[in-house]
Amino acid sequence: MLQEMVGSQFLVALAHSYEEDPRRFVSLPKPMLDSSVARMAVAELRNEGYVEEQVRGVIRLTPRGYKAYKEHIN
Repeated sequence: MLQEMVGSQFLVALAHSYEEDPRRFVSLPKPMLDSSVARMAVAELRNEGYVEEQVRGVIRLTPRGYKAYKEHIN
């Protein structure tokens, strides 16, 4: 799933946030929260260990997710 999302604004924003502060969570925009496709993507990324979800719609990349992101953009 991460490979398909590399380059998406969503993943770029998460990576940028991780670079600024790996402990910071990011709130997903309301349209993304309302989208079942987006929620399924977040769930899959969470299940694969690439993101951590504090509460519904508040997520951050894990070190594993950031490493995988960086490997795919280089």
